[in-house]
Amino acid sequence: MSALVNQLVAQVIGLEVGLLSCQARLTAVTDDEALHDLRTTVRRLRSLLRPLRGLPGVEQLELAASAVGQLTTPLRDREVLAAYLHQHGYHDAADRRLRLQPAAYRQVAQSPELAQLLLILDAFPRFIRASQHQKLLKGLRPRIEKRLAKQWRTLDDALQDPSHDRHRLRLLIKRVRYAAEAYPELDTLPDNAMSRLKNAQSALGDWHDCWQWLAQAGHEADLQPCVAVWHRTMIKAQGQADQVLEKLRADCF
Repeated sequence: MSALVNQLVAQVIGLEVGLLSCQARLTAVTDDEALHDLRTTVRRLRSLLRPLRGLPGVEQLELAASAVGQLTTPLRDREVLAAYLHQHGYHDAADRRLRLQPAAYRQVAQSPELAQLLLILDAFPRFIRASQHQKLLKGLRPRIEKRLAKQWRTLDDALQDPSHDRHRLRLLIKRVRYAAEAYPELDTLPDNAMSRLKNAQSALGDWHDCWQWLAQAGHEADLQPCVAVWHRTMIKAQGQADQVLEKLRADCF
């Protein structure tokens, strides 16, 4: 038990250090990966927290992490779109979006959402230690194992549904994958599951990008030249995603 608690504390402290580094990079606008790294760190934190629900401090920390995720999602979406536009020769359209990013980076770094997350995160190891001292962490390992297994079963049920929602599947796959990375010592997934999950997440990500960009093109005129290609790419990505999902279902369930 103490080894698992020590690992939890170490992970939380490591994630806090990572967030502080991202905050500094965003403030100084040092690179265009800082926002992505911030979001990845927040995602890892949320994956670590989800099986701990019910313990003191977890709900507040989850809410704070969710707020940072919501704040940064449209900014990251704009980055990804701008990168695509540059890659395909639409440099003016890309630059119009990228010019907005430096100010957005600084706003995120100075945002109350990020400040609140860092404040609660800094205190969270003390909550864990206090819970341990008060014997509130009895049965922690089976609790985590049970919730990881439930996430896996939920994904299985979604994959078995012939009318599955690709948006929901994408979120479920990310949830299972990042939870397994957060708790590798409790990982009971099949041997090839992680590679299958990564492939499925990537395929669904390609489909999701096109779906989202087509929705934006309806009210952003400079995206209109891309619409026909995005329609074709989305249909192709949809087929590829279905093949990868079938392979995941067949090999891992």
